[in-house]
Amino acid sequence: MAKSKNLIINGSGSYSGGSYDKIIIRGEGTVTGDVECSLFKTYGTSEAVENVKVETMKVFGEGEVKGQFHAGELVVMGTMSIGGKALIKKLKVRGMLDAGERLYGENVDIKGSIAVEGDVEYDTFHSIGSFEIKGLLNAETIQIALRHSNSTAEEIGGGKISVKRKSALLPFFKDNGSLTAKVIEGDDIYLENTEAEVVRGNTVKIGPGCTIGSVEYVYHFSQSLDSTVKVKTKRA
Repeated sequence: MAKSKNLIINGSGSYSGGSYDKIIIRGEGTVTGDVECSLFKTYGTSEAVENVKVETMKVFGEGEVKGQFHAGELVVMGTMSIGGKALIKKLKVRGMLDAGERLYGENVDIKGSIAVEGDVEYDTFHSIGSFEIKGLLNAETIQIALRHSNSTAEEIGGGKISVKRKSALLPFFKDNGSLTAKVIEGDDIYLENTEAEVVRGNTVKIGPGCTIGSVEYVYHFSQSLDSTVKVKTKRA
């Protein structure tokens, strides 16, 4: 179906699904069926009852997709919730994103917060906000900067994993952000302010503020005097 028509909602109303070029909601809008479009912008409140496939979606207000979500790019400046699986190639979060199932794609950049009930799988994962991931966080490159909030994941796996404390912009804020995970496994690992039961890697560097149950490494291990590691094992 050709994407020739636009859906513009300035007040409130409920509209059927279908194929559109642009969907722009400035009031309160509900789309009742599957929808496919090039651009979806929400300045007010939007609800998609079924599945959504979009090239670019930008949420400045409140957005909800109850079904599955497929996007080339999603920018969340307000709040967004997704009920089903979400394939988002490029994800930028400056507000809040809740995902009920798996979240996956190419690149994710978090300066707000995300909460995901399932796994998160990306090529690159960059966060200076906060996250709560009930499943596995997996990416080739993981860069996490901890500022004020606590972040959690059941397991973290990747190639290069870096977790560092980020200095506060204002002097009266304390840098008390932390990361908690049961298992962290990668090739090259550096951790600060992290609590984990098991850390496995080829090269493992434990920086300040960490509490680790056991570390298994292949080539190199180092530990800050300000951290605790109960068991250290060099693997062949």
